[in-house]
Parts: sequence; C-alpha cells; structure tokens
Amino acid sequence: MDTMRERFVSVTTDLLDEDPRTAVVLADISASQFGGAAQAHPDRVLNVGIREQLLIGVAGGLALAGMRPIAHTFASFLIERPFEQIKLDLNHQGVGAVLVSALGSYDWPTGGRTHMSPGDVALLDTLPDWTVHVPGHPDEAEKLLRHAVADGDRNVYVRLSNHQNQQAREVEAGRFLTVREGSKATVVAVGPMLDAVLEATQGMDVTVLYAATVRPFDGTALRAAGNTDVVLVEPYLAGTSNNAAHDALADLPHRVLGLGVPKEEHRHYGEMDDHIRAYGLDAAGIRERLVSFLKL
Repeated sequence: MDTMRERFVSVTTDLLDEDPRTAVVLADISASQFGGAAQAHPDRVLNVGIREQLLIGVAGGLALAGMRPIAHTFASFLIERPFEQIKLDLNHQGVGAVLVSALGSYDWPTGGRTHMSPGDVALLDTLPDWTVHVPGHPDEAEKLLRHAVADGDRNVYVRLSNHQNQQAREVEAGRFLTVREGSKATVVAVGPMLDAVLEATQGMDVTVLYAATVRPFDGTALRAAGNTDVVLVEPYLAGTSNNAAHDALADLPHRVLGLGVPKEEHRHYGEMDDHIRAYGLDAAGIRERLVSFLKL
C-alpha cells in the first residue's frame, strides 16, 4: 500500500496536467518528488525553499490571480508557523487555497517537537469557513484531495498522516459514515483512528461513525445516531471537536468525551506506535476510557 503522501504527489501531478488553474507551492518538502511535474509545468510548480510564510503568501497571490493553489509541507510548518499569513493572505483577502500537510501529531517522533502538530485543526478553528479533511487511507486522500481542488475557491485543509487504516471506506466529503450501530453511545472515529476504534468497541452496544471530514462537522449524523453519550476519538489535540458536538446536541441532555493527543508533551522518541500507545489512542487505551466513561 502506498502512503497518503505518495498518493498526494501522484494525484497532484495528474491535476497539474488536467487543470491549467492548478498550481503547487512547496517549501522544499516533497520537492524532489515533483521534479517531473516541475519540468512539465515550470510556471505552476513553485518551490520557495524553507520559507513557510512565503509559501502561504505565494499561494494567496496565485489565488488572487485566479489560480487554484495547493500549498504543501509538514503540518507544523504549514499551519502553525505561517498562521498569520493564513489569517491575512487567505481569509482576510477573501481568497481560497488547498493546504495539504504531511506528518501530523506523532508521525515522526525522531523529528522532535518541531515536526509535531497536534494543535493544527484547533488553530484553524479560530478562522471562519475552513473545510478540513482527515482521510484515513490513501484512496480516501485521493478522493478528498480531488474534491478540495474542485471545491470552488474555498479554503480547504487536507491533513495527511503516516498513520492509516487498513482499508478505505466510501467516504463523502462533509458527511459522517455509519460503520456500526448501537444504543448505548456514539463513538466518532476521525480518519486514521477508525481501525483502533472498531477493535476497541468490539462487542459493545455502540454506534461508530467515521469522520474523514471534520469541518464542517456533521451534526446531523450525530443527532441521527440517537445517542446522547458521545465519544470523539481524534488523531490530534484531545477535545478539538467537543464544542461542535455540544452544538449539535445543544437542545438535549448529553455528555461528550474527547480523546486525542494531550496538551502535555511526550518527551520520548521511539516510533509512531509508541506515541499512539502513550496517548492512549491504541485499541486498549480507547477501550479503557470507553468502559470508564460509559460505566460498562
């Protein structure tokens, strides 16, 4: 199986051939993989070097000129470092771009804290009108990326990760997918958390919803599940979507538990799976929290 990042490169290369409005802006990361595309489209594959603020500024300029720019680098350098430019050069200017990250909250522990971005989605929540896709498989990443590029001139964040599920699901942009039905609670598994959630909830009388798009938050699907105990399992900062769930159920007595990466920094290297276990985001850790919350 290829990775989401590898699929991003191949699909984006195709999009450059298919749509003359498409442009790619890079900050060294993945630049070598776009070598052929840069030769074929030298005016639409731009590498600004390790200048992430300029990355977003150039994307904003291309959008003002009528292009559909795709900006790409690691999540921490794409969202956190140039956040002021995202706020001003995209939102304030009233133009849209597609931001596509690599790595995420815990993908490359040996890269250290500089390469971890568990707060990226929460940070974008401070800005209006962002669509956020969190695919859990390369096939989903391809579908959602193509949707993002074709999505008018909206601002879209596609959050890619080395952490992925074993199989793709028939996702639809903006909609949660019902994977399992139950009457005791609803568990929303975001992107690459689905496999662990399905294992953790084996034998439990719970509904499992799968979210490959988290903004807009599909409150309609959450309400339709019919349960007022809700557990959100997200591969980034714990509690990021709690308010969205509360809003969806505002007129009903309900409880919400947000599982994800804690604010406290995990100061050990190891491998990605070690970090997932340390955060309690493996199947055993998720099940333990569910049993405690639901008093099963």
